[in-house]
Amino acid sequence: MDKNSLAHTNWNCNYHIVFAPKYRRMVIFGNLKAEIGQILRDLCNRKGIIIHEAEACPDRIHMLISIPMKYSVSEVMGYLKGKSSLIIFERHANLKYKYGSRHFWCRVYFVDTVVKNAKKIEEYTKSQLQKDMVADQISIKEFRDPFTGEQ
Repeated sequence: MDKNSLAHTNWNCNYHIVFAPKYRRMVIFGNLKAEIGQILRDLCNRKGIIIHEAEACPDRIHMLISIPMKYSVSEVMGYLKGKSSLIIFERHANLKYKYGSRHFWCRVYFVDTVVKNAKKIEEYTKSQLQKDMVADQISIKEFRDPFTGEQ
């Protein structure tokens, strides 16, 4: 079995996320780029989030990630931004003066779903209808009218 499937569920939840430091300050990525990347990788590994691609630009971070179904996107973003800012301020106490009250990241972020192959999804959807009919889990023909009770 694939690790993205259970007995009755298959999932592939890929998201492109973009978030930026507060006030879009660019100085921090010169010195802290590698360290911030490592912090985000460690946090993702703890939750089972797979990072496919990631790039730390001068004023923002782009990530292509797979999120397990048990987590919502907003939950993951709150976790990544919240925990990473605490770790960054713990390691670099001098940043507290630039970013008051431990808010390292902007409140906003961008999320977009990523679909690798729309044709494959269409085929999967079509085949599921046939599989359900074969398994007699659904039937197109109704034997009684549910509103009038007639046959």
